[in-house]
Amino acid sequence: MGALLDVRNLGVRFGAAEAVRGVNLSLDEGEVLGLVGESGSGKSVTSLAIMGLLPPAARVRGQILWQNAAPADPVDLLQQPPAAMRLMRGHKVAMVFQEPMTALNPVMSVGRQVAECVTAHHPSLTAREAKQRAIAALEEVALPQAALRYGDYPHQFSGGQRQRILIAMALINRPRLLIADEPTTALDVTVQAQILALLAALQREHSLAMLFISHDLAVVSQVAGRVAVMLAGEIVETGRADRLLLAPRHDYTRKLLAAVPTLRSDRSQPLAIAGR
Repeated sequence: MGALLDVRNLGVRFGAAEAVRGVNLSLDEGEVLGLVGESGSGKSVTSLAIMGLLPPAARVRGQILWQNAAPADPVDLLQQPPAAMRLMRGHKVAMVFQEPMTALNPVMSVGRQVAECVTAHHPSLTAREAKQRAIAALEEVALPQAALRYGDYPHQFSGGQRQRILIAMALINRPRLLIADEPTTALDVTVQAQILALLAALQREHSLAMLFISHDLAVVSQVAGRVAVMLAGEIVETGRADRLLLAPRHDYTRKLLAAVPTLRSDRSQPLAIAGR
């Protein structure tokens, strides 16, 4: 059986600016792939292309092949009409965005937002059934007092709790692929560790394929079995996480590793900046 997701020669252009060029990625069922690079390297643009969420001004080339039940007949997501992609999003492929406060609707209760994810793909469910599923999803991500807080609004939750709510929304329909776009960037170190542990546990429990996007190699090494390093819109190195971290082949990967502070770092010197 082929890869669940197979990105071939993906290119994305905005006017004269080429944000992504010649990107090749593959992801198997149940695999976690880390996509690493500095801000502006093209990571999020790649994920938005997979989700079919790029703005109309984007010009996209290449193929994004999705493996359906029949191995011999993958579907090119770039050729799917908008209605077909709406059915895919949240059902087959889901995404957790990096800033939960802006990803959540501030004037709708979090419970209604999670329940809406259910009814969008299961319109035959009653409001009560959708609410029950939403509460169960919030409990699965360990949101405290999920039933009691169903009617609360995003501003009434902490950053870590809002991220848990986004994860519940992403996983409530049991997608085959989860794209996590810098899901811990806005969180402090303690909460970051909790969210990483939660994602890892849910990935194992549901045998999810996951594309984990980050600028931090240390974070990616905790969750991904394989890592792809992105620079200026291109994949410059791909390999098993343990091998890539111990023996990086590309100079940019070595600079990314050197930019991570450790207890041995010379505090009298500024941190190295990857890419310079």
